[in-house]
Amino acid sequence: MIKLRTYVYIDSLQPQLAEYMATVSQGFLPVPGDACLWIEVSPGMAVHRLTDIALKATRVHLAQQVVERAFGSMVIHQRDQSDVREAGRLLLSRMNARLEDRETCRIAWQEIIRGMTPDHTVLINRQDRRGSMILPGQSMFILETEPAGYVIYAANQAEKAANITLIDVRAVGAFGRLTLSGRESDVDEAAAAAIAAVQNPSGT
Repeated sequence: MIKLRTYVYIDSLQPQLAEYMATVSQGFLPVPGDACLWIEVSPGMAVHRLTDIALKATRVHLAQQVVERAFGSMVIHQRDQSDVREAGRLLLSRMNARLEDRETCRIAWQEIIRGMTPDHTVLINRQDRRGSMILPGQSMFILETEPAGYVIYAANQAEKAANITLIDVRAVGAFGRLTLSGRESDVDEAAAAAIAAVQNPSGT
């Protein structure tokens, strides 16, 4: 039996998130404006069957596939939203699952740190990350979610809501982690949008 952990539909990838995803993607690279579907299942190996179904039945492209023993995730995308939605419908049908069967997102940690010091920002920028750099004096919002995949939707909605900089978006493994920065008012607005997103994630 395949257990649906995460199911998130994004109607239009925002520019920073699309470019960030492209830095870690091992498949067909997404571009800003693409519709995207992120699915995470358990056990991990089941993601191969789901990938095969989606690619054969629709015109979607495979951006990423991560197969771990416990969890497996896949990211598909296409410019045409109808292709991505149809792929999602087929995958749910093959799993005998409904959108309501996905796990509810739990916020494991959330925090805004204001007026970052140079010592702190330079260490963050030296860590293994593929986004932009955080600058001294900016504010930083960090969010940790379980399951991990929901953090992608949080990042997209945060970027839609405010003029922020994406620092890090990690959406695989046991927990998802989002780090963003900007002016204090922008970070406040982005944080509110990100939290609202994971509390009511898109599925259609």
